[in-house]
Amino acid sequence: MLFQGIAAAPGLALARCLIVQPLPESNMMAQSIARDQVDAELGLFAQAVKSASAQLEKILDRARQAGDETKADIIGAQAMLLTDPLLEEGVCEKVSTQFFSAIRAVKETTDEQADILAGLDDPYLRERAADVKDIGNRILAILMGVQEIDLSFLEVDTILVGREITPSQMASLDASKVKGIVAEIGGKTSHTAILANNMEIAAVLGCQGILASIQDGIPLLIDGTKGTVETEISAERNISLQQEVKRRKIIKESLRELIGRPATTTDGFTVELAANVMDPDGAAKADKLGADGIGLYRTEFLFMDRTTAPSEQEQYEAYIKVVKAMKGKPVIIRTMDIGGDKEIAYLNLPKEENPFLGYRAIRICLQDKPLFMTQLRAILRAGKHGKALVMYPMIASLEELREANRILQEAKESLRAEGIPFDENLAPGIMVEIPSAAVTADLLIREAAFFSIGSNDLTQYTLAVDRMNERISKLYNHFQPGVLRLIRSVIETANRAGGGKFAGMCGEMASDPLATLLLLGFGMTEFSVNPSSLLTIKKIITSVDMSYAQEVAEKAMALSTAEEISAYLSAALPPELRDYL
Repeated sequence: MLFQGIAAAPGLALARCLIVQPLPESNMMAQSIARDQVDAELGLFAQAVKSASAQLEKILDRARQAGDETKADIIGAQAMLLTDPLLEEGVCEKVSTQFFSAIRAVKETTDEQADILAGLDDPYLRERAADVKDIGNRILAILMGVQEIDLSFLEVDTILVGREITPSQMASLDASKVKGIVAEIGGKTSHTAILANNMEIAAVLGCQGILASIQDGIPLLIDGTKGTVETEISAERNISLQQEVKRRKIIKESLRELIGRPATTTDGFTVELAANVMDPDGAAKADKLGADGIGLYRTEFLFMDRTTAPSEQEQYEAYIKVVKAMKGKPVIIRTMDIGGDKEIAYLNLPKEENPFLGYRAIRICLQDKPLFMTQLRAILRAGKHGKALVMYPMIASLEELREANRILQEAKESLRAEGIPFDENLAPGIMVEIPSAAVTADLLIREAAFFSIGSNDLTQYTLAVDRMNERISKLYNHFQPGVLRLIRSVIETANRAGGGKFAGMCGEMASDPLATLLLLGFGMTEFSVNPSSLLTIKKIITSVDMSYAQEVAEKAMALSTAEEISAYLSAALPPELRDYL
């Protein structure tokens, strides 16, 4: 039987499954108490929170000792949720005035908070509902006396399956034995997906109905690239699948020979192959894989899951870790890319009908100058310890670029006046993700040091397709001729400008092996990709010559539809490279 879910983390895994059972729901919501039991129930709740905090502290310590900052940040954010006054107030109110048991009060309070988050437009914040439920389940397990399954030591290769595999379970599991993750809920932007990608564990989330169709211990095949889970595997097929898993492992290992080699075509054209990261852990991983730099450092995660904006010192310390991790290689730090659809209380963002067309990214920064100045000062200071560049997201016009650059100059002047060291020559660039920026690239390049094409939003805005809308998501395709013409013109404009100016790409298209020859043929000189895709893209670039890539690009642009272009690019990829897709 074949199940289709969400492709959350790439990879092929074949192993016996271990079902992670949810907490028993029976009687959880039917529990009431007498008036004279209120103090005792509140005491049980307080003790459960204390025990939950101790459990998380152990997981946090293990993550820190392993140097895994992504895990540490996620578990740290969960530990903060334990101290959220809304949780305590909600539980205490239900116990004291509605005479709920501590178990029922925790269940209802965390469900209410999770439902609010799950109803938001922004996919990142929707997925934070899982963190609230994770915290709730941890407290409930303690209150109910349920022994937590120990995932830190497993004797055999395992695929974990559950209604939900929580972030704290991911942070504590034995990564050497867990080969795959399958869950009925969750998405690409969940903390579970982020951790699975960082740990290189194949993951399929949103796989509805899987639990009702399997038993503990049966073999499963999961394809994290396609988002599929296969059950009822015959002995004969099991043997062939084991061989396929080994074959893919050999191919993956062979790519490691490229670490340390430049991303140079067979006829000598060199591109900068950088990585997209969200934290120092990602930067360290990118450096180990031989990335030429960081083409996108997403700073917005510093601003989320908290009650106040990060201070200048806090941001400086985060940025400096990434800059130092890259040992003098360029690090492009994108300023806060937060949208009007994200419920971040301290920013007082309004509720909007069309948040992706509203008050977001650079638009917030230009109106909230102190917030922007704080971030720019931190970036400028971090630049003194390596090679940093700053990038403004969501630029639509020359006026916005000029205003951002004016505030950057003010940030420099303030640091200079205070005698604080910073990078005087830090260069500003922009994300090209709005069609108006693409068609006025010739004006913008005069006052920007570089372009980085955000193919995700550029495709979305050019085609007027919300890529998160399941009913029309099939219309979203970065091989549409209209999108490709904009991308080609932006690259050509930057290349004509000279003076060291360049156009790169940090959107998902840069990580798409089918797009590599096309973008190379356009003359793009910087690819910024997901770390897991870095060596695959390098393999393609180093296996062809530039003249062939230019020929492929020319022929592709003569075609009329996305389907024709995609089919042609697949056929144009040399046969010896197709195993690397």
